[in-house]
Amino acid sequence: MHVGGEVDVRSAYCAASVASLTNIITAPLFEGTPSWITRCQNWEGGLGGVPGLEAHGGYTFCGMAAMVILQKEHMLDLKSLLRWVTSKQMRFEGGFQGRCNKLVDGCYSFWQAGLLPLLHRALHTQGGSSLSMTNWMFHQQALQEYILLCCQNPSGGLLDKPGKSRDFYHTCYCLSGLSIAQHFGSREIHHEVIVGKEENRLAPTHPVYNICPDKVAQAVQHFHQMAVPGKSGSSSQTPNL
Repeated sequence: MHVGGEVDVRSAYCAASVASLTNIITAPLFEGTPSWITRCQNWEGGLGGVPGLEAHGGYTFCGMAAMVILQKEHMLDLKSLLRWVTSKQMRFEGGFQGRCNKLVDGCYSFWQAGLLPLLHRALHTQGGSSLSMTNWMFHQQALQEYILLCCQNPSGGLLDKPGKSRDFYHTCYCLSGLSIAQHFGSREIHHEVIVGKEENRLAPTHPVYNICPDKVAQAVQHFHQMAVPGKSGSSSQTPNL
């Protein structure tokens, strides 16, 4: 993340996100990165922070999203990843756990559920004809119920699970996961599943960057008017996200 600091898949995602949005992404900048991220995927199917570590929801999202940005998601074992992430939605609570044998946690409403739109797109690109065109591959209603019923503090803010304190981190990722669970697809294919009243409806969030899609479009439009450093003309490396 910085000189002398931690080195893990989170920093690869941060670098890829910033580089793609600001139009400075080049092949030399990320030389070897996809291969390194691929080595972070372990026998469970998910990804660890570095090669050899336990699969973890946050690291897995960062690795998968970075591979989507770099257009290398096909290098991962996608079906193994799908089995892993879908098994992390708890049958009783409806929310997600982050690792095997851990309790449900509201923040994984985004880190785990947010993987499913990325996997859906990747498997569809590979010819997955059996994929639904109306729902993600997790129980969207159950996740919404966990967030709305179990993760809200009566005084405002959201939390990990009942009995825990509210904080900005869990408020952000519970809301982000709620948005993912409410909205399927984008543009011409868009379906909504809203649990409860219409006032529960959130705006869609971009599945790769977790910001509003119109803000992603504005950033891409602005920075793509500028040349990529060290190259003439505009970039052809940024994927169509």
